[in-house]
Amino acid sequence: MALEIKESFEVAAPIDKVWAFINDPENVVACMPGASLKEIVDANQFIGTVKLKIGAVSAQYQGTITYADRDEAAHVVKMLAAGNERGGGTVSGTILTRLEPLASGSSTRIDCESSVDLTGKIVQVGRGMIEGVSAQIIKKYVGNVRDLLEAPSGEAPAGALDEGADAAAAQASTSTPAPRPAKEDSINVVAVVFKVMMDRIIGFFRRLFGHA
Repeated sequence: MALEIKESFEVAAPIDKVWAFINDPENVVACMPGASLKEIVDANQFIGTVKLKIGAVSAQYQGTITYADRDEAAHVVKMLAAGNERGGGTVSGTILTRLEPLASGSSTRIDCESSVDLTGKIVQVGRGMIEGVSAQIIKKYVGNVRDLLEAPSGEAPAGALDEGADAAAAQASTSTPAPRPAKEDSINVVAVVFKVMMDRIIGFFRRLFGHA
């Protein structure tokens, strides 16, 4: 089953910070629900796993992500994904990410295009359900990216700081990195499937009454 997924969003962080962020495998994995990093092979490749839970059925994919092309001047990065499910399924695809600085210079627009091909038991739930679930997972990913990149600036309060310990404390408050988002052991598809189904039911009634 081939899927095309597109997502665009903005983060309140300068483009250089965002570029460094998306080129760090630990950041990529930390933001993806149900994902874990197994090994960083080299500067261009890492190995990871993604767990899915559909009711009582669990699936785990393990594979590699390769930074196939990085154009720092244009702020475009292309990643290739290839993995296998323990039950015999496979996943492969490409992820193309483009960054664009916004007028203020303090924010960045992120455009992601993914082309994914899935095989195995997961495809039995149908294209519509998989696309709906994927949209919910992407929302969680975007939220985690923002949590990490949009750390509070920790501006000093009004008035001059006292010397010594106060100045040191202020510096520490502005340089402390944002904490990693709480990791989910697996992507609980049951919860997002319920939301997808409710969205469909609501949409059905809206169409029904709209034509009444």
